Amino acid sequence: MGFYLWLDGDLAWAQGTYEYRAMGTAVISATDLFCRRDFDPKRRPPGSALRVGQFASLGHLNLHLQTTARRASTLQWRRR
Repeated sequence: MGFYLWLDGDLAWAQGTYEYRAMGTAVISATDLFCRRDFDPKRRPPGSALRVGQFASLGHLNLHLQTTARRASTLQWRRR
């Protein structure tokens, strides 16, 4: 398994493979979490989004999104 993550403003994009088969690409809100049914083999990954990295599982991918969202909300709260 392997997943690539891109962030594009308020959107999070992921492209994944499962047991060497392409799952396709998923796009969700950056504050949401990915699940298997989000992936569509017909959807293409973004062309101009910021590539964040590669992750071993959907769990690791979602953990990164949660951590990033938590950090962003903490920084926003501190700026007030």
